[in-house]
This record gives sequence, structure tokens and C-alpha cells, in this order.
Amino acid sequence: MLATLCLMLSAPADLEQTFQTYLNEEFKLHPTYATAMGNHDYDDQMDDLSNEFHEKQVERLKSTIARVEAMDSQQWNAATRIDHKIWLHSLKQRLWQHEHDNRFVNDPRVYIEYASGSVYTLLTQSTLPRERNVANAAKRIGFVPNIIEAAKANLRNPAKILTEVAIAQTSGAIAFYEKDIYAISGELAATSELRKPCEAAVAALKEYQRFLKEDLLSKSNGEWRLGRKKFAEKLELELQAGLSADEVLQEAESEAARVERELYVIAKQLWFKQFPNAPLPADDAAGRRRVVAEVLAKIGEDRSTPETLLADTKKTVDGIRTFIRDRQIITLPEPDRCEIIEMPEFQRGYSVAYMNNAPPLDPNARSFYAVSPPLPQWSKEVGDALLKEYNHKMLQILTIHEAYPGHYVQIEYANRNPSLVRKVLADGTFIEGWAVYTEQMMLDQGYGNGDLALRTQQLKFYLRAVLNAILDHKMHCTGMTDDEAKELLMVRGFQTEGEALGKIQRAKQQSGQLSTYFVGRTAFYRVRQKIQRERGDKFDLGKFHEAVLSHGSVPVVYLPELVK
Repeated sequence: MLATLCLMLSAPADLEQTFQTYLNEEFKLHPTYATAMGNHDYDDQMDDLSNEFHEKQVERLKSTIARVEAMDSQQWNAATRIDHKIWLHSLKQRLWQHEHDNRFVNDPRVYIEYASGSVYTLLTQSTLPRERNVANAAKRIGFVPNIIEAAKANLRNPAKILTEVAIAQTSGAIAFYEKDIYAISGELAATSELRKPCEAAVAALKEYQRFLKEDLLSKSNGEWRLGRKKFAEKLELELQAGLSADEVLQEAESEAARVERELYVIAKQLWFKQFPNAPLPADDAAGRRRVVAEVLAKIGEDRSTPETLLADTKKTVDGIRTFIRDRQIITLPEPDRCEIIEMPEFQRGYSVAYMNNAPPLDPNARSFYAVSPPLPQWSKEVGDALLKEYNHKMLQILTIHEAYPGHYVQIEYANRNPSLVRKVLADGTFIEGWAVYTEQMMLDQGYGNGDLALRTQQLKFYLRAVLNAILDHKMHCTGMTDDEAKELLMVRGFQTEGEALGKIQRAKQQSGQLSTYFVGRTAFYRVRQKIQRERGDKFDLGKFHEAVLSHGSVPVVYLPELVK
């Protein structure tokens, strides 16, 4: 099969056909990747997670890169040449990851993703008949003991934070196979074909948790910081924005100062409504921070309870969709396949919300906008802080970002793009940047009728995205301590301690990704400003948005070339 692939890559074949051949081999070698992409040919199988297999994949990547580089692109049109660059970049990024930050050796969390995430996706987002999905899941679950054995053989010296998180995630995976899977699949535990493989999976996962606690944790002395050189290399590969790591930091520092000033101006206008008998604090750094902090705290008092969070989130959707249609912000997808759900308990504790879009090769599958109430074991104080942070105003910004016209709408458009390369190799900076761009854009177009409290939440949410990029850089390049990071997020970003601690943990676990929000949003903003200045009164916002999204989730470096 590999020989055939190499032959096709060296021939002047159509890029789409060549990529399809490559992708077919990828799916065969990586069944869980196939499922995630919406290909269901291998739903009953599991990846080979042995170290020997991954060493072979490095050689395969190098060989494929050489042949893709050698393809003659002169005969192609501009769009196809961009697809060729996207594919080649993806291969090089994967190779860099294997050689410099191998998750299968350094990250015990990855095995939990294979053990539970690959089965959850199969049961919730496949459009195959339920009975077949259950049968495929039963077979895939049967591989969980093999996954755990591979983990124990492969893992060497991870960072302590990664092992600690893996221990917590394993508890969630155990709960998934003990109870949640039956509710999700619609099966009865006593009679389901899932029962025996689930019991074996639980036993294997409990052994994995024992291994993590008793064997690996004491050996987890690895360094989570990438260091300046590796971070700069990884960030440029991650962002594909034509910016260096230092340039991203410089732009983020400047933008953070601008947003802080804007947030103070608006908070000052709310002060006398919220505190009519209190004089405005002094106009110095401490006074300005106090004004913003106290205004935000007052807004946070109007919040959901754990019992009403899901219903309150659903209420935001109707008004937002109506506004988008009435103002012709963008044509919304029809039919609407987005379901707003309460996040399954085994997935909680890491984020308050996520959007899980339909896979690109199974676009008729359901998409899920999931929100998480506080965990039952949290104290009332911690739970109240979360709900205050995601108050009724902030919930609207969150829904704009995650669903309408953010992630859900954007991925629905991307799934319509005819390019297989762009469907499968979606760019994270484009995806996150679009979602952040829509937050300000919606309010600028009149959503909320000029509600200043709503605007403060939008600015706070955006400031978080900007500070993410600063945190990302300084945690990995400058030796920033946890206390310094907390000050950045809590003092400059007005975040709760729980929110700040969670973001610090995330920065340690996921280098590069935190910068995508700010860099992507900036790319969209600049392209729009350029086109709007050129078109003047003829500029049509809705058509601009549809033109931007029509190209798929492309690297933002290509936006000026594609959108004119």
C-alpha cells in the first residue's frame, strides 16, 4: 500500500485524488482518527499504540514529505496550490511533534483520549444505525486493556502536571464505563453487549490509575516548559499567520493595554448606576482597576443556578439567531443540527463549555454545544464563583463564540467546502479567531441594544484571549511563576482565582494553542478593515462573512489572498 502511495505521490496526479489515497491509508493505520473525521470503515478497530509503530510512522512521514514537496504545482490553480501548501505544512507539523514533543512518550493523558474519547464520539456523532454503533463500540472497548499496556510500556518521564491530570481524567473514564455509557448508548447494563467489554475496560483503567499514582507519578520529573527555541518553532507551525513568537507577544501586550483602557471607560459609565452614592475612585492604576473589578462583580450577581444553567443557555440561542437573521449578519445553516446539552459528567472540570461539531466527512451528524454546571463535589463557594463568572450577560457572549455565529456556524460552512484537504486539515487559528472576532462584531452591529453591561463582558472575554497569548509565551519562554501568572490573569484580566488556576494548568499542558484566539481574531479584523476601507459604502457585511467562511478553515496567512 505504501509503495502504491509513493508512486502516486511522485506522479503528476490530481492533488485531491492523491490526498484521498494518502488519507485512506491514514484511516486504515489510525482507526480512531477515521472515526473523528466521520469515516466509519474502521469504527470497530483501534490504533496500534506501540512505540515500534510510531517509530515507523516517523519514517513514513519523512518519505511522504519528500514526495509531496516534489510534486509539480505549476499546473494547478491558486486554490489547489494553497491546498498543497496546507497538506505539506500539516505533515511537517506532525513530524516536528513526533521529534520534539512526542505525546506517546511524554503525556499519559493521550491514552485516556484513546480509551474513552474514541468511544464517546462513536456513540454520539456517527450517523450509522444505533445497533451498529453499539456493536462497533463493544469491539473498540475490547481494546482498552491493550491501550493501557501500551501506555505502561511507552511512558517515560512526563511532567508532573500531566500525570496529575491523567489521574483525574482516568476517574472520569472509569465513571464513563461504569454508568454513563449506558445512558448515552440507550442500552441496559444488564443485557447489553457492552457490559463485558466495559467491565474489562474498568479493570484496565483502575490498573492504569494505580500505575499512574504508584509508579509514574514519582518519576514524573519532565519539564513542561518548551523553552524559547522550541516554543518559537512550535508557535509558528501552530499559527501559520506569518508572525514570529516575539511579534505575537509584542502585539498582544499592546492590545491588552488598549482593551484595558476601553474597559475602564465603559465601566466608569456604569459606576453611578450601580453605586449611585459612592464617589468614583481616583483616576490612577489602582482606582481604575477597582472601578472595573467592582462593576464586573455587580454584573456577576445576575447569574444562573446549577439547576437553571442549561435552560438559561438555551434561552440565549433564540434571541441571538433572530438578531443574526434580522440584521443579515450571515446566512445560518439549514437544517440546524446544533443541540445544546448539559456536559456529560465524565467530561466536566476542564472547561465550562465546548462545541463539538459534526465530523467533516459525516456532516449530517449532530453537533453539540455542551455547558457544564459546577461539579457536585465542589464547594458552594467554588461553584458560585463559576456561575458568577459565566453570568447571564457572559452566557450570551459564550453562545456567540461557541455556536452562533461562532464555532457551530463556521464549521458548518467549512464542511460544505469541496476541498478534501481543507475539510480534514482544518486550521485551529482560523477556527478560534473567527469565534473571537464574532463576539465584538455582534455587539458592534447592535446586538444587546447598546447594553453597557453586556459590552463589559465582551471586553473581558476578549481581554482573556489577548492575555492567553501573553501567558502562553511567558510560561514557556521566560520562567513565569504560577504567582506571576495569577497576577496577570486576576489583576489585569479580572478573572476569578479558579478561572486563573485552570488557565495556568492549561498553559502547562497545551503550549501554542492559547495564542490562536488572539492571533486569529487579529487576522480577521485586519482583513475586514482592509476590504471595508476599499469598498466604502458598497461594503456588505453579510456577504463578507460568507466569503470568508466559504474557503474553509484555512490558515489565516492566506486570508488576504483568498478574500478580496
